Amino acid sequence: MARAEDHFLGRLDPDMCVVTAVAGGERAGCLVGFASQCSIRPPRFTVWLSKANHTYRVARAAHHLAVHLLTRDQRALAERFGGRSGDDTDKFAGLDWAPGPGGAAVLGAAAAWFVGAILHRVDGGDHVGFVLDPLEWGEGRPGPLLRLSDAVGIEAGHPVD
Repeated sequence: MARAEDHFLGRLDPDMCVVTAVAGGERAGCLVGFASQCSIRPPRFTVWLSKANHTYRVARAAHHLAVHLLTRDQRALAERFGGRSGDDTDKFAGLDWAPGPGGAAVLGAAAAWFVGAILHRVDGGDHVGFVLDPLEWGEGRPGPLLRLSDAVGIEAGHPVD
């Protein structure tokens, strides 16, 4: 029998994004489904990274994160960042990317992106929220955004408890 929260949460279909982090000479990135604007004035955005994820370990030492929106036709890019672990794969190999503010890794193929300075880290359980102060924005490609329902079937590249 389904739990009440499953009925509620199962109806959500958030936009997915790729979050990248750079620190200590290491690059990392992952597909994220928990992310949202959290303030209008000043503008703030929070992304939630799994503690089991390689990107989380790099982001703990980072000062900036880049958040990228993907279009629905970019499932292969979503699979690269969501279905592989940065512990054993260079997810950036062969990709068009450039350093952004604070040394953040900005993906050239993104539909839209921003780089934000990390203001706070909030422990939410098995994920940590990184509250970001957006510093620079970029626009890439048009098209409908990749949503959770489009990413169904991408098996997480990191261990899940």
